[in-house]
Amino acid sequence: MSANRSDEVKGGITLMGLGPGDPASLTQQALDWLKQIDQLYVRTSHHPTLSGLPGHLTVTSFDELYEQFDDFEDVYSAIIERVLTVGQQPEGVTYAVPGHPFVAEATCPVIAKRAGELGLPVKVIHGLSFLEPSFSALGMDPFPQIVLIDALQLSMNHTPGYSPSSPALIAQIYSRSVASDVKLTLMAAYPDEHPVKLVHAAGTPDELVEPLPLHDIDHSDHLGLLSSLFVPPLSAQASFEAFQEVIARLRAPDGCPWDREQTHLSLRPFLLEETYETLDALDRGDMVDLEEELGDLMLQILLHAQIATEDGDFNIHHVLDGIATKLIRRHPHVFSEVEVDGVLGVIRNWEAIKAEEREENGPSGKKGLLDGVPAGLPALSKAQEVIDRVGRVNFTGLKEKGDQQIIIDLLNSYANADQDEKARLLGELLLGLSVLAHQDGVDAESALRERLAKFLARFSRMESAARESGKSLLDMSESEQSRLWADTINLDGGD
Repeated sequence: MSANRSDEVKGGITLMGLGPGDPASLTQQALDWLKQIDQLYVRTSHHPTLSGLPGHLTVTSFDELYEQFDDFEDVYSAIIERVLTVGQQPEGVTYAVPGHPFVAEATCPVIAKRAGELGLPVKVIHGLSFLEPSFSALGMDPFPQIVLIDALQLSMNHTPGYSPSSPALIAQIYSRSVASDVKLTLMAAYPDEHPVKLVHAAGTPDELVEPLPLHDIDHSDHLGLLSSLFVPPLSAQASFEAFQEVIARLRAPDGCPWDREQTHLSLRPFLLEETYETLDALDRGDMVDLEEELGDLMLQILLHAQIATEDGDFNIHHVLDGIATKLIRRHPHVFSEVEVDGVLGVIRNWEAIKAEEREENGPSGKKGLLDGVPAGLPALSKAQEVIDRVGRVNFTGLKEKGDQQIIIDLLNSYANADQDEKARLLGELLLGLSVLAHQDGVDAESALRERLAKFLARFSRMESAARESGKSLLDMSESEQSRLWADTINLDGGD
């Protein structure tokens, strides 16, 4: 498909760009063509360029379709069908759109593709898009990494979906409602006060660049059909892609000797350590520390992915694609039309889907319900994971172990047992307590960590109190330690 000379046969479909809005920006090719035709179809009459078109033209717009349909996709589909129908007439059709036919325009690419399938000739009369005057108004070169995105698409997302380390130009901020939706999506990644610029009527005499904080974009009095939003980047290191580059640089031949020497196996202790430090920050409710620990944990994940990339096994994009695909598949009640009955319905459906996946994995894959329980989990966490999984298929074989009377009987037996028997009974007791905790909705691992954390904090206070008295705990008698221990409970109102 290419732009043909304007003096060629008028049959088929001609796709024309009307430019950004100033009639003076129409190309000479467009003006020559408009002088030769009598009928012009336009996607919308709400475009300033139409005021400067040759007076002999009969202009037909598709504005009524915007009123007829609630969804833009339905509007565009209806326009496409009409243009294709008229384009099959001997005289053909000229269809004009704002800007350029193939820049931020949903209808023209589809019309061109469908016309090719129907054997209809297509010519393109280029137009100045909104991009050139927008970047001129902003005084910037879009290279090397500007992001172009449609406001309507962005407004349907929960997150921006692009790297915040790159500048972005968001088209079609045509109303306060759209601006509000876009603002809420962007604020999932950017601070409320992030400085942005609304660009209105770029390339026309009414051009205006309006600087303002992100949270105010829906309060602008200038929003309209020719409004776009420029979003400057956050820190150069604020994106997943930038972090990936840092890791790759550390592992490069001229990178860090220590990082280059690491393997999947050598990194195992660090992965475990960072996981526990993240859990510790969660237990303490320390959000500042949690932010840092999540970064440390992500470092371990990216290091493993980079090593796998270098070994030719997989890369981080395979990892992301795999987990996203799995989550979408396991949540058909969110991403498709499947209906479930509450949380229990979600769990049952989840297990049914996982069972299908195990069958699809074949003989070498994980087959059993408990095959995916990590062997390296702490015993309490592992016990609760097993209890949870078997409960999903209504297995009750562990339920009796959580009976409180059975636990009491085990305690009584433990008191009189020999050493070998005590080890067995203690295991039964711990398993029974894990079952009891699960039945009562208590996470045994977290409960124990919380009590240990409180003990550690109280013991630390006792040590500090001893030092302040000029003694060490080692020098104190049992009764002195007991008094000091009792005193610490009152230092913060609890143990």
